[in-house]
Amino acid sequence: MNIRGLQKTSLLDFPGGICATLFVGGCNLRCRYCHNKDLVLNHTALPYYPPHEIITFLQKRSSLLDGVCISGGEPTLRGVETMLPFLTAVKNVGLKVKLDTNGTRPAVVGKLIQAGVLDYIAVDIKGPWEKYPLITGVDIDPGTVKETVALLKGCASRQEFRTTVVPGLLTAADLLWIAKEIEGCPKYVLQQYRPPAAPIDPAFSAGQPFSHEKIRQVAETCRQYVHVLELRGF
Repeated sequence: MNIRGLQKTSLLDFPGGICATLFVGGCNLRCRYCHNKDLVLNHTALPYYPPHEIITFLQKRSSLLDGVCISGGEPTLRGVETMLPFLTAVKNVGLKVKLDTNGTRPAVVGKLIQAGVLDYIAVDIKGPWEKYPLITGVDIDPGTVKETVALLKGCASRQEFRTTVVPGLLTAADLLWIAKEIEGCPKYVLQQYRPPAAPIDPAFSAGQPFSHEKIRQVAETCRQYVHVLELRGF
């Protein structure tokens, strides 16, 4: 699983529950504002947590936890063959599983859904499709993310789509476009941008985040397209 980080307890990463968060090294995007730079660019230099040791840790903590959040980096790069046995082992401990993904591997997400190992899925929507190269720093086909969006529309697992509101990259009109694109989804989360100390693009180590008043106005226009709109970190 290439687990390169462990947060033993989180009250934020699994809505409505207490979880442990695992950070998987490696990513196929280079988002300019990414705050997990080492996980993306230098994950082999980070501590490695063998999967069997993680399972042992979870067994000992199972009475204190509701679930496990698999984050990154981008976990789905490990493939179904690697992910499914590990997530099955987590489920056998009696814990729920939440997957954080950038949505670029719909085939992997689909097979994990079919296997019944995902209880919650969170998909990052970086921006309007035409802005993906600008935001992600790579020439990636956003059609893969669109496939994941379509896939989740028929999925029974709890789910959310979320966008980090990065000044200079996204506008109010962009956020409204996204809300329309994912119309009918159970939850859309607008996340406050907090400038990281060492992002992939140094230009994003500073910047004035959207004000609460501004984002509240944006939220009102977006709310009509989704069942729940949540402001996170504002």
